[in-house]
Amino acid sequence: MAVQQNRKTPAKRGHRRGHDKLGTATLSTDKTTGELHHRHHVTKDGFYKGRQVIAAKVSHEETDSE
Repeated sequence: MAVQQNRKTPAKRGHRRGHDKLGTATLSTDKTTGELHHRHHVTKDGFYKGRQVIAAKVSHEETDSE
């Protein structure tokens, strides 16, 4: 069984944890709508790489008016 031989100092712990921080999210601008979105993800409108891959949701208000 592995047992720690010497206690690590706070400085050594801090150096080890220096790489654990999260970077900022990389955002892209959609070609069609100009909306900011996460890279390699579909936008809220359903566009990906300038093409609509998911049909837009129809709200209840639009269906009631027809």
